[in-house]
Amino acid sequence: MPQNPTLEIEQSLWKQGLLRIAGVDEAGLGCLAGPIVAATVLLPVHCEMIAGVRDSKLLSASQRERLFDIVKSNAIAIGVGIATVREIEQINVLRASYLAMQRALSRVAPYDHALIDGRPIRQTALGSHTAIIDGDATCYAIASASIIAKVRRDRFMRRLAQRYPGYGWEKNAGYGTKQHLAAIQSLGITPYHRKTYAPVQKVIQQFELNLEA
Repeated sequence: MPQNPTLEIEQSLWKQGLLRIAGVDEAGLGCLAGPIVAATVLLPVHCEMIAGVRDSKLLSASQRERLFDIVKSNAIAIGVGIATVREIEQINVLRASYLAMQRALSRVAPYDHALIDGRPIRQTALGSHTAIIDGDATCYAIASASIIAKVRRDRFMRRLAQRYPGYGWEKNAGYGTKQHLAAIQSLGITPYHRKTYAPVQKVIQQFELNLEA
């Protein structure tokens, strides 16, 4: 059974006098195309949990859209940060995700402590924080941020899909689905494809071989 997030960690921090607690999560880490989008949700102190908020991956698109507006209206502040495809290629995807998180956090500063989804981060630029593995499944602040990040990124990819039709970004959001992989083979790559990712590299190499033949 899917685990529901709790406010246990947030409540512990509030009791310590750390009142401005920010949940942070990202969307798009494993995509073949598009940016990484990170979101921060600054919670009201001793807030009540919004029914239905959980890891965004466990929600349907319509559920995420509905909860997006509710989370946004109940938060003290919302911050969104983006790492571009070029930045992903230049500094690697993990560092780019931290950059997106840093940018999202800067938009809700000052904050006392950040709760971040993932493994421990050696990144002092993020300030005082705790990294929580599977935090989007267990921590309410992070689950809230996961919904904001996912909805904002999906909306962006739908807009990109209108400029670059055929890749199915309006449905797959840039992930390596069968349709997307087939479209890369038949249509080639766009400026929004991550050239350091193996399936995209394969198409580039094939194109170069064809030129040499």
